[in-house]
Amino acid sequence: MRIVRLANYVAPHSGGLRTSLRELGAGYLAAGHEPVLIIPGERDSDEQTPQGRVITLSGPRLPFTGGYRVLLRKPRVVSLLSELRPDTLEVSDRTTLRWTGRWARAHGVPAVMISHESLTALLRLAVPGLDLPGLSRWRPALAAVDAVNRRTVRAYQRVICTTAWAAAEFERIGAGNPRVGVGEKLLRAPLGVDLTTFAPPHDEQQGRRVRDGYAAPGETLLVHAGRLSPEKKPQRSLNTLAALRANGLPARLVVAGDGPLRRRLEGRAARDRLPVTFAGFLPDRTDLAALLASADVAIAPGPAETFGLAGLEALACGTPVVVSAESALPEVVGEAGASVAGEDLSAGVMTVLSWPAAARRAAARARAERFGWPAAVQAFLAIHEGLREVPPARATVTAERRQA
Repeated sequence: MRIVRLANYVAPHSGGLRTSLRELGAGYLAAGHEPVLIIPGERDSDEQTPQGRVITLSGPRLPFTGGYRVLLRKPRVVSLLSELRPDTLEVSDRTTLRWTGRWARAHGVPAVMISHESLTALLRLAVPGLDLPGLSRWRPALAAVDAVNRRTVRAYQRVICTTAWAAAEFERIGAGNPRVGVGEKLLRAPLGVDLTTFAPPHDEQQGRRVRDGYAAPGETLLVHAGRLSPEKKPQRSLNTLAALRANGLPARLVVAGDGPLRRRLEGRAARDRLPVTFAGFLPDRTDLAALLASADVAIAPGPAETFGLAGLEALACGTPVVVSAESALPEVVGEAGASVAGEDLSAGVMTVLSWPAAARRAAARARAERFGWPAAVQAFLAIHEGLREVPPARATVTAERRQA
């Protein structure tokens, strides 16, 4: 199959989405398919990579997003899609690229949308307490989210969610119920983790050297790995560090990642005299793995995460994770970590630290081993193969288009 994939909101330093695109593409290619990825970038390019063919179209940078770019020149994308003649279409943006579902239907191309974000969760970030009694004036906003999700479901043959938490907003509108008129369109397929790169250190002395670069003997080392943007709530990791130190725990924090909030976080750490190392974006994944493996606890505070690859990478390194109870991460982490609601996750850190070190590290690695990329690729490919069972009318359109 020629699987053409489109994604927006991709930046050189973006994490989870870029990792997912790379790993799925590499898996499709290894399975004998022809993946083609179309993404925005600073300039045009077309190259063969380990994840298949990657076509970059120049697109504008969105202000205040830390480098995200988007594909806005619709005629150019349409022309490229017509030239590529995909067997299936895989789209990783439900807003600015939703029109591709209509294009695919008109051209007899089976199409799937992967839901990498929860619009309901993002709305809750903008409107705290949305679900509380007495906030009925905000119900139209929730109705608007439901309307967008209904249009998404209608635009594509399938919608893939990586967790039950992510699927909840589609189930609310009946996307998995054929009696409501949108058919059995909602499917679930988890993402994965590179269990080779992200692993406990083979050399204990080398692991100790990495740790000693950040923390003194007797100190608790915390790591926050992720994009420093508002929806990720990175300030919660600093809140957690401050609370732990106020309660007498000698803890330090390393922040691996970059984004629009970095300067503000650095200012807060300096002002409050918090021992925080801002390591920036680590392009070498082995460096990130070494850092994660050296930590006592990783923190994943984002309340809108639909899967949480950074948390899973920490688990693969044998490091337990404390996560936001408001996100999908409790579903991914299971009993290999702790979940806490609110702005301070220190209670979860103390809970994890109370477990025997060897047992908590073994549990973290065992949990991650349930999410290897080969199984994820198989699940996604099964969906693509099922998409090709199109109605006869669409198959006729496809055949005519290929003969043209």
